[in-house]
Amino acid sequence: MREYIDVTGKNEDEAIAKALDQLGLERDDVSVEILERAKSGFLGLGSSPAKVRVYHGEEKEESIPKQDPVFKAVKKETPALEKKPERKEERKPEKKLEPMPRQDSVSQSVENPAPVACGEEVDDEKAQAIKTFLSGLLEQMGNPAEIHVYLPEKGRYKVILEGKNLGALIGRRGETLDAIQQLTSYAVNRSGSGRIRVQLDAENYREKREQSLQHLARKVANKVVKYHRSVTLEPMNAYERHVIHTALQDVPNVTTYSTGTDPNRRVIVSYDREKK
Repeated sequence: MREYIDVTGKNEDEAIAKALDQLGLERDDVSVEILERAKSGFLGLGSSPAKVRVYHGEEKEESIPKQDPVFKAVKKETPALEKKPERKEERKPEKKLEPMPRQDSVSQSVENPAPVACGEEVDDEKAQAIKTFLSGLLEQMGNPAEIHVYLPEKGRYKVILEGKNLGALIGRRGETLDAIQQLTSYAVNRSGSGRIRVQLDAENYREKREQSLQHLARKVANKVVKYHRSVTLEPMNAYERHVIHTALQDVPNVTTYSTGTDPNRRVIVSYDREKK
């Protein structure tokens, strides 16, 4: 059983932030169970804070035997129950397990989401620095593109690339896009005039990837609950791990936590009979 602490806050996000501050951990190092949601009340009367339970520490992962259906679903992706010897009497058709989707193939089953509205473009000092750096970088890569910069919230700049053949800038599972994003963030923030976050996107990849990960999380959670087994996902970056944690934080009997070190840090989806 993993250790946990219970924390309250004005809302769920504030309570989680307090817990992380107390533990000195990052969001993907813990799993969160919402015990009580915040209530605003009427004219300030009857309001109550949010209460969360934050699990931390390592938990021994339960091994999955090779003959187990979940193991087949994760490793082979085309699982089927072993056929039993034929009987003389009529028997019902055997049910086949639904294949466990791979992370890089889930997106095929998710409809393309509509692009998220970002508001009006900005052209402040940081936006100009982003455009200058990206223009030079993309020119050197031989993939010039139109660069649009938005400010959906203070301190976070959303950059949209538009053009032809942007697949090369996205790369396998967005690895190239992530690398360009990190380089841009480092280049813009090294001046020391206020740190910002840079989020880079092309062809609405981020939104499609997030929906794919949510779809994957639900599929894996169903298997975990059905077979009472833990499932270890493939390595993901911090943002993708956060998507998995968030997607499953309210799912009964399912808890998530991360193990390993970057770039091979993985999310483990585990069965928890005590979580309701």
